[in-house]
Amino acid sequence: MDRGNAIVRERALRDAVLAGDATAWRAWYDEHFARLAAYVNWRCGGRADLADDVLQETWLVAVRRLKKFDPARGTFASWLAGIAANAVRNALRTWNRQRRRGLPLDAATEPAAKENAAPENARRVAATLAAINPLYEEVLRAKYLDRQSVEMIATERGETVKAIESRLTRARQAFRELYETNHD
Repeated sequence: MDRGNAIVRERALRDAVLAGDATAWRAWYDEHFARLAAYVNWRCGGRADLADDVLQETWLVAVRRLKKFDPARGTFASWLAGIAANAVRNALRTWNRQRRRGLPLDAATEPAAKENAAPENARRVAATLAAINPLYEEVLRAKYLDRQSVEMIATERGETVKAIESRLTRARQAFRELYETNHD
């Protein structure tokens, strides 16, 4: 489907949903749920508890703000991903605040327990993805979540393979650097 037809289709779906058509909402929701859930899980570093909360928050925000969705500015999927990215950032900020409030004053000097390594790693991955340049996050998502080849990413974005390879290299390096410094 070309972009013009997609805009018309998404505008019609949006208008039907806003008019109260539950069937249109169910079709739109079903069409996007699995991909959004995979994206949210990836952005949350595989932390199912965090991903569930973020996914629910994303859909709630989408329902409340549906009148603001403009298909001419982007797809429904990209609009949902933007809401989800903000929900992840907010959830991580809240989690970090709550965690710091619950720490005893001398906890900073104690080494972390090994059984806490997996959740801590997932938190660091999620925090790193929330902090990384959106262009880097986009190419990392295409490569590692969507499992697209470099050639496919380049074609989809109208760029050269060399440009995508270069961006992937910079994105991996930026991820590595942010991950290594992301201890809070």
